[in-house]
Amino acid sequence: MKKSLTYLISGALLLLSSAALRAQSPWSVRVRATYLQTVDKSDAFTALGINFPKDAISVDDKLIPEIDVDYAFTDTLGSELVLTIPQTQEVSLAGVGKLGTFKHLPPTLFFQYRANPGGSFRPYVGAGVNYTLIWDNSLSVAGVPLHLDHHSVGLAGQAGVDWKIDGTWSFNLDLKRVIIRSDVYAGPTSLTQARLDPWLYSAGVSYQF
Repeated sequence: MKKSLTYLISGALLLLSSAALRAQSPWSVRVRATYLQTVDKSDAFTALGINFPKDAISVDDKLIPEIDVDYAFTDTLGSELVLTIPQTQEVSLAGVGKLGTFKHLPPTLFFQYRANPGGSFRPYVGAGVNYTLIWDNSLSVAGVPLHLDHHSVGLAGQAGVDWKIDGTWSFNLDLKRVIIRSDVYAGPTSLTQARLDPWLYSAGVSYQF
């Protein structure tokens, strides 16, 4: 009887320990729907004998999927790696029309401060860096091929909030601003710098392991 009771207590303690370890896991993942809105800033430039004003280059806005991996260093400090799938976006020039498309992949790493530890409502702010890989651009104007830089590195900022639904799931709202820029070239000549610097508006869910 005493042995059975010992085994029972040991088993219960093991289950409780496993549950505690699960609850204390520093890892979580998020899935978000994100609306990417570029600010479309560029310098004035001359091409084909035409003087184009500043902000003449624009990149289309779009809804993109977002998958993020979070790691909590402490109850208030953590990091988040923001990921998506490769995106194709369309470029236009004022007074000319569509120039074509380019592809990019823009992972961003944030370091975060999360307020209200232990609470069900947890606002946070973050700062980090973005690296955008740019490729497969099919851009041209009047038959003249254009190309972009192969990558962009820039700062990023973030603010958001999690509402805990239960022990593992949370609802999330998030706002980010990311610096993404590239020169636009005709041959070796840089015509202007396109400053996309998008705002990203997101809503989704988070799962705590």
